[in-house]
Amino acid sequence: MVAYILKRILYMLITFFVIVSLSFFAMKLLPGSPYRNAAKLGPELVAQLNHQYGFDKPIPVQYINYLNKVLHGDLGVSFQYEGRTVNSILASKVPVSADLGIEATIIGVLIGIILGAIAALRRGTWLDYGVMVIAVLGISVPSFILAQLMQYYFGVQLRWLPVAKWDGIESHIMPVIALAVGSVAVIARYMRNEMIGVLGSDYIDMARAKGLSRPAVVIKHAMRNSLVPIATIVIPSLMTVITGSLVIENIFAIPGIGDQFVSSIVTNDYPVIMGTTILFSIFFLVGIFLTDLAYGVIDPRIRVAGGDS
Repeated sequence: MVAYILKRILYMLITFFVIVSLSFFAMKLLPGSPYRNAAKLGPELVAQLNHQYGFDKPIPVQYINYLNKVLHGDLGVSFQYEGRTVNSILASKVPVSADLGIEATIIGVLIGIILGAIAALRRGTWLDYGVMVIAVLGISVPSFILAQLMQYYFGVQLRWLPVAKWDGIESHIMPVIALAVGSVAVIARYMRNEMIGVLGSDYIDMARAKGLSRPAVVIKHAMRNSLVPIATIVIPSLMTVITGSLVIENIFAIPGIGDQFVSSIVTNDYPVIMGTTILFSIFFLVGIFLTDLAYGVIDPRIRVAGGDS
């Protein structure tokens, strides 16, 4: 297990280095100036700013300096928000995005498990087909389309919920649903397939033969054993939610990381764009690492295939 973990950590570090490097050079290829009203600043002031931020140095030197700062936890200073560091900007946005992501993930997992279990227990009935239709629609319809439909219908037409706001429980309903639907769809299908397999296993037949009641068989044996593999897709589900939040936060004017990322792209705020990219990459890499560990714990054969000795 130790060799398996060390190998995954090495892969994670290499991937992180590649992402940071690609982000840096991608920013250098972006057109336009990172300074607001650059045309009005004049060449002397632009040259002064370039010297201040180190942009007058050769690209390889800038790259090494940036890597050194990242390794020390310094993501630089924002061009858009004068005097504010990227670290402080992201620190103020993370709690909002975390709140949104955790709410959507919890709701997505719970509803997905319930719907999947119902579909498995009522296999071949209209309930089963209904859940599968919901799952297909949830996977097929992009979260931003669903978000805009809900905004128009529940916000504009019925005026039941705020169209764009992040203050109070009612403002959480539409963005959380928009993000959770995809997770519900994936987990419901996964749970259904797992539970159908478990219900057809020998130890379920033995439990029934011992005279256990149907609720006991379903809850204590079928659902419990079906939930173990589900644990491996909870983290990828959270990663999907984080990706979706990039657009959803902007649609609902939620002051999180996603909204900040879009705003930074519009204003060419290079340090914030790169800092946000690095932060998202850390989320994803840690998520993938934890998922690999979960797979390794549940199925030891994966550890052997992955280099565990």
